[in-house]
Amino acid sequence: MTPKWRELADKLAARIAIGEYEPGQQLPHIRDLVEAGEGSKSTVHAAYKALEAEGLVTSSRGHGTVVRQQTPLKRLGIGRYDKAKWRDGDEVAFIADRVATGRAYRRGEQTQQVSRVAAPPTVAEAHGLPVGAEVYARARLVKEGEQPTHTLTSYYRPEHVEGTRLVDPTPGPAGRGGGYRVLYDAGYEIDHMKEELFARIPTADEVKLLQLPGGEPVVELHRTTYTADGTVVEYAIGVHAASRFAWEYDFKVPDSAQDREADQ
Repeated sequence: MTPKWRELADKLAARIAIGEYEPGQQLPHIRDLVEAGEGSKSTVHAAYKALEAEGLVTSSRGHGTVVRQQTPLKRLGIGRYDKAKWRDGDEVAFIADRVATGRAYRRGEQTQQVSRVAAPPTVAEAHGLPVGAEVYARARLVKEGEQPTHTLTSYYRPEHVEGTRLVDPTPGPAGRGGGYRVLYDAGYEIDHMKEELFARIPTADEVKLLQLPGGEPVVELHRTTYTADGTVVEYAIGVHAASRFAWEYDFKVPDSAQDREADQ
C-alpha cells in the first residue's frame, strides 16, 4: 500500500509538471494542506521533504517551500569572457550567461561591497604578494529575480584599480562593460585566465546567503586573470549553487606535438 505522504508528493509533483505551480512559486503552507484534508502535519511535511529530495522544490526558513527552476542557467566557459561582449558592448559575464540561457536580467541583480583587506594566503600567492599585504576585495552577490545564484569576490592590487570604478560600491557592474573594461581602460587588457573548480559542502553562512536546500553542494571557482605579459590583474573566488548552473565549455582541442614542430 502506498504511504499517504507518497500519494500527496506524487499529486503535488503532477501539479508542478503541468505548470499549476510554476518555478519560483511558493507551495501552500503545511497547515493549509492539513486544513484542506490532504493529510496530517507529519504527512504533508514528509511529502514536502520527498519533493525536495527529488529536486522539485527548495525549502528554507523565511521563504517556505518554493518550486525550483528546472532549467539551470548556462554558466558559459570561455565564451562569457569574449572581449567583444564587454570591450565593445555591455554584456558582462553574469549577463552573458542569462543571454545564452534566454533568461531576463537586471543590472541591479548584482550587488557588491568593496573594501581594502589583508590578502589571504591564496590571494597573496596568486598576486605574488606577501601574506597580509593590502588588496582590494570586490564582493558580489548575484541573484536571478529574488533567488541568489552565486557569490564572486575579486581581489586586485591597489595600484591597478585605485581611483577606478572597480572600487565604487554602487550596485551593478562597474559601469559599461564591467570590471574587465575598467582594467582595459587603465591599460591592463586581459589576455588569458585559469579557472579551477571544486565541489564541496557549503558552510552555514553560504546556505543562508544562497538560500540552499538541505544537502545541496556548491561549486567553488578560483579564477586567475592575466595580461599578455603574465601580470595577474584579478584573482577571484566564486561560490555557486550547484543545481542552478549547467557549466558549458567550448574550446579548440590543443595539439602540443604540432605546436612543437611549428616552433622548430
